Order: sequence, then C-alpha cells, then structure tokens
Amino acid sequence: MLELSAAAGEIDLKYMDESGFCAWSEPSYSYYFRGEQKRLEQSQRRGRRLSIIWFLQPLMSFVYGLVIGGVSRKSYIQMMEREAQEAQKTGRIRVIVQDNGPIHRCKEVKQLWSKWEDMGLYIFFLPKYCSEMNPIELEWQHLKKDELASKTFEDELDLAYAVMDGVQTRGEKGNYSTQRVRFNSNSST
Repeated sequence: MLELSAAAGEIDLKYMDESGFCAWSEPSYSYYFRGEQKRLEQSQRRGRRLSIIWFLQPLMSFVYGLVIGGVSRKSYIQMMEREAQEAQKTGRIRVIVQDNGPIHRCKEVKQLWSKWEDMGLYIFFLPKYCSEMNPIELEWQHLKKDELASKTFEDELDLAYAVMDGVQTRGEKGNYSTQRVRFNSNSST
C-alpha cells in the first residue's frame, strides 16, 4: 500500500538502514577467478569502524550520514528530525520504512514519535527478520561488493572518502541524487 501511494504521488516513501565498513575488506565481498585463493593484503593498522545511516527514496535520492563507530541514537534522531522538518516544509506525508533496531525504538526516540507525526513524518517498522523487504539492503550489498571490493584503507579518512565515492557511484548508476548530511559534533557520541 505504501509503495502504491508513493507511486501515485500521494506520499514520500523512504527506506532507512544503517551499515558499517572497516578499513580491512572482507574477502567474501570480493571476486576471484575460479581456482585462485582469496587473499587480500591488509594495512598495518586495522582502524575503527565507519558507520553509515542512509535514506533511500526509490528513483529519487540517497541521503546519508557517516560516523566513526556505530550509529548512535543522537545521530539517528538528528537524521529523523531532518526528515520531519522536510516533511513539514513540503506539507507532504513522509513515511520512513525501517527495521526494529534498538535505537529505532529506544525511550528517547519513542518520545519523539508524536512530534514527528505532527510534522508529517511517520515510521513503518518492517516485520522482524524481513530485511529483504527493504530495497536499501541491495544498495549495501552492491556498495560493498562492487565499489569497495578488494580494497583496504590506511585510515578512517581514506575509508570515508571511498564510501562517499561509492555512494556517488551508486547514485549515478541508479540515477539518484546523493546528499551527505554532516552531524553536529555532539551527535556522534
């Protein structure tokens, strides 16, 4: 029903998820010729995890933010506040489809649901263990298996640039606009 309403132009429908990247690529995300052993030369320093929170509006846009470490509830709230403000500004109902991650249902976030709904932003939770219902999952897979496959990075900055380039490439391939959101300095903790 949501997809039909979005196709008819009645609502803005976005899919949201988080994912993580490491300076060391997993061999399973890379291609090798049959009979060759999977082997990647790794950097001296493993580095910290880089996480991304991403909103996909099919046939339209990718909006994303990057953080060192995991996506925190503050980063999530900042992204959702941005979506709620845009919904309010356009006057269009915006629905965010997402999984049941702990930060998506924590006490602080639940207290904001009615505020966001008043602004025109609604959340639709996918059933548990149904990640295949979120088309953004395919974008993660392609980003990791195509744009970042068989690469290692010296530090988090190199990794961040590679992820940003990969997102841009995915956007060009899908004819999407891409936009990176910068978090407030107090949002990454």
